[in-house]
Amino acid sequence: METIYTVIVVILLVLAILGLVVGVSNDAVNFLNSAIGSKAASRKVIFTIASVGILLGTMTSSGMMEVARSGVFYPEMFTFRDVMMLFLGVMFANVILLDLFNTFGLPTSTTVSLVFGLLGAAVAVTSLKISADPTLTAADMSNYINSGKALVIISGILASVAIAFVVGAFVMFISRLIFTFRYQKMLKRFGALWCGIAFTAIAYFALFKGLQDSGIFSPAFFDTLSAHMFPILLGFFAVSSLVMFLLQLAKINILKVTILAGTFSLALAFAGNDLVNFIGVPIAGLDSYKIALAAGGDDGMMMGKLSEPVVANHLLLLVAGCIMVVTLWTSKKAQSVSETEINLAKQDEGTERFGSTLFSRSIVRGAITVNRWYEDHAPESFQRAINKRFIPLRPKAGSAHFDLIRATVNLTVASILIATATSLKLPLSTTYVTFMVAMGSSLADKAWGRESAVYRITGVVTVIAGWFVTALIAFVIALVVTYALLWGGTWAVIIISLLCVGMFIQSSITHKRRKAKEHKTEEIVTASGNSTQEVMRNLIAEISGVMTKTTEIYSKTIMATLNEDRRTLREMVRESNDLFYNAREKKYALLPTLQKLQDNYIEAGHFYVQVVDYISEMSKALVHITRPCFEHIDNNHKGMSEEQVEDLLKINDKVSEIYARINVMLNDNDYSDTNVVLEMRDELFVTIDDAVKSQLRRIQNKATSTKASMLYLTILNETKTMVLQSRNLLKSQRSFMENQDTSNDLMGNK
Repeated sequence: METIYTVIVVILLVLAILGLVVGVSNDAVNFLNSAIGSKAASRKVIFTIASVGILLGTMTSSGMMEVARSGVFYPEMFTFRDVMMLFLGVMFANVILLDLFNTFGLPTSTTVSLVFGLLGAAVAVTSLKISADPTLTAADMSNYINSGKALVIISGILASVAIAFVVGAFVMFISRLIFTFRYQKMLKRFGALWCGIAFTAIAYFALFKGLQDSGIFSPAFFDTLSAHMFPILLGFFAVSSLVMFLLQLAKINILKVTILAGTFSLALAFAGNDLVNFIGVPIAGLDSYKIALAAGGDDGMMMGKLSEPVVANHLLLLVAGCIMVVTLWTSKKAQSVSETEINLAKQDEGTERFGSTLFSRSIVRGAITVNRWYEDHAPESFQRAINKRFIPLRPKAGSAHFDLIRATVNLTVASILIATATSLKLPLSTTYVTFMVAMGSSLADKAWGRESAVYRITGVVTVIAGWFVTALIAFVIALVVTYALLWGGTWAVIIISLLCVGMFIQSSITHKRRKAKEHKTEEIVTASGNSTQEVMRNLIAEISGVMTKTTEIYSKTIMATLNEDRRTLREMVRESNDLFYNAREKKYALLPTLQKLQDNYIEAGHFYVQVVDYISEMSKALVHITRPCFEHIDNNHKGMSEEQVEDLLKINDKVSEIYARINVMLNDNDYSDTNVVLEMRDELFVTIDDAVKSQLRRIQNKATSTKASMLYLTILNETKTMVLQSRNLLKSQRSFMENQDTSNDLMGNK
């Protein structure tokens, strides 16, 4: 046997480890989000329970391994060389695709990625076989590929997405009608029955989804269960309700117990059924290698033995489980994927990750129209009764994104839908069902208000679109990579392996940068502090930092424009954009910050609003300077004339002097020189006005180019705006601090 096949087996095992890492990072959202979003327990407790479920699930997953070996193609029609290249192409495509989605924090289906990766790779191998054999035609492809499997999966996805969303919304609406957001009183009355239903559904899910294909129980056992399912579930419900009632008497929060049980159940099913998506192909490759080696190492032998039942290698399964657990605890990308769903489902408003689109705006407008029709035609007493049940609690600092009732609904509905479909042998995706149930419940819970609905809908549509794109991308990548491997042989294996490693490293760097930027934004939003005094201190530090950064960016931009330094200008555009977006995030954080101010600080709060607004306007003016300057130089337009250079240098010096004086006052908290800054500002404005008049004369005399003239006037006008906003900012900051002192005196007198 050629050495390349040994190398391929090693690469497959390495890719299996990477597959486990990226797979857990993607699918952790399925079983963690309800517990994390509701803060049912600490992260350590949640992760520990999920880890136990994963380890147990991996040891029961052997029954699903046939999917990778013979679920999409007929192995008896393929040679050893064919299947080794096919499996390698699938794993390259799988790891690249899932890591790409994880990098941008988007959940997708590992099942769809695997199946369509196998389909694409099988098509590549089959098409080459047909092209090399004149006796075969395209119609013979059905003898090699089980394409019906992919079509069944797609139909299951389409149905499960809609059903999960509608059922999740309906059950959440009914649940909120019963319990309201102030659910403690109703929970004492009906909590045991409610949690008994949830616990029964979760157990039903764990049994049929997590253990049915494990091989632990015989098919006859499940046939017996199915024949007597109703009395068994009824008995389990009675026992569960009794246990919950006793726990409630012991002052134990039964909602948290139910949520943690659901987390365990989902983790068990995830590991038991989805492990094949990560290591099924590499194990199939390893088994193929062993079969060929035992037969003498002929790479032209047919691989019909892959259709035989899988013999579980429990050591490999245990190692895979350990890797999954380590990844669960350490993966930053898993947190990103989890945060995407939590942010789309959170009850409170705030900074939204996704933007607004025409489609989402149309959906919201349609919903508003329907709601107005409902308000016009439904009895007012009925509307008041409904609205009374949906009055949310006022969010507190550090509170959960949604409450325990919604978390229980998410787990219960997802468990029932997945287990029911599994028992009926209907295909669906665990990722799709859990995500859409969470979205439906958040909609019914009125988490998507008019302030956030367009952004949440855009996010959901983006994720759903990503799911369907997954099938196409997985198919295309596997098809192309497998073609390359079959044509290029050893060199293709080496080159694609290196490219895959490079892409994995680059995606990790990209993810780290994106998270660093998001973390910086979160710091800006939360930098206000948790007390009035912290708000004051942080605001002073922030203004000083903005002023210093503005001076630096402005000065570098002017000098880079005069020197036609494109690289520096590009960097200044990036930095000015960051400054502007950070200021915008600060404006979004105004409301929670003002709520932290004590009653005696209302006047100070008024000036705080002004300060934040002036920071935003000042940074916007700076952006309007840096962008045109970069575009001018980037388009290779003619530079400034000597007169323009001289004027801009003079203005740059005056701007630097003004900002230097402002920074001194801010750092010393001494605003006695405010009038001096006002005089310096007036002098600068006179200089700018003179420069504008001089430029108009040059235009009349055609002594300068049109593009340079427009850029020059833009710089002058925006500089004037920027300095004006800076002066207003300083004035408001002085008033803000004076009112702070007055408020402190009032508090002291009390």
